[in-house]
Amino acid sequence: MHEKRWHVDIFLDENDNRTHAEARLRNPDETGFTGTGYARRNPRDPGVPEIGDELAVSRALADLAHRLLDATAADIEAVTHKSAHLGH
Repeated sequence: MHEKRWHVDIFLDENDNRTHAEARLRNPDETGFTGTGYARRNPRDPGVPEIGDELAVSRALADLAHRLLDATAADIEAVTHKSAHLGH
């Protein structure tokens, strides 16, 4: 077995107290996926950008994981010709 590497790049931007994150998966066969996540700061909350970053990134990674799981189920169904139900 040889080692494989997949990479996830995280991109963040903030605008009007809203943080947007993208988690982009790069894999060897270039079928990569992208997950997105958002966080919005309540104007009454103190401005701590790290919290918005963490929340948006965690949501982007969760979205990416769900998309990858759905793709895996579709791949299994294509091979087995049976319905695949993988838990989130």
